[in-house]
Amino acid sequence: MATPSQILEFVAQAHRVGDAKLTICSSGNLSWRLPNDEVLISGTGSWVPQLTPDRVSLCRLSTGEVLNGVKPSMESVFHMGVMRERPEVNVVLHFQSRYATAIACRAERPADFNVTAEIPIHVGREIPMIPYLRPGSPALAKAVVEAMKTHNSVMLLKHGQVVCGESFDQAFERAMFFEMACRIMVLNGTNVNPLSADEIADLDQYILGKKS
Repeated sequence: MATPSQILEFVAQAHRVGDAKLTICSSGNLSWRLPNDEVLISGTGSWVPQLTPDRVSLCRLSTGEVLNGVKPSMESVFHMGVMRERPEVNVVLHFQSRYATAIACRAERPADFNVTAEIPIHVGREIPMIPYLRPGSPALAKAVVEAMKTHNSVMLLKHGQVVCGESFDQAFERAMFFEMACRIMVLNGTNVNPLSADEIADLDQYILGKKS
């Protein structure tokens, strides 16, 4: 079972998300894989920025069974689905930040988000666009899990965004750079010059060089 310190850490990370304005009120949800086939998920209807320990749900990852009597977020199906498909993923964050959600609600959306080097490096050089599907629906959960088998960040049209990571820091970083890219595009309109394919390839060489 989750320890009190793990629950407090989860609550602190939820507040971090709220402090960064990635979620407001009851928008968004957060999950964290624990050992022994368990996962912590923000409770249904809870406010992530003001999450309290009693609103944190503990579930069995393999089955979705609720272990502590707290009903998880209605989006818990895709949180756990992503973790089942990708064993390296320990954190999933669904957020609705100011500029990224503005982009998600536009009639015409940019095809290329690679406006700074941080996007292809951290967020992903391609960001799948998932058509509007009712929040909490099986159809939305299925679409998110399928897209995130091969991507770390997705846009939910007329809804919000989802990112995942091996750690809280990695998921948070992806969300923040996702929002940064969308802020740049909203503020600049069509006057944006994304990185070219050659510039992105050069980044790949730089990253490989640092790892070798």
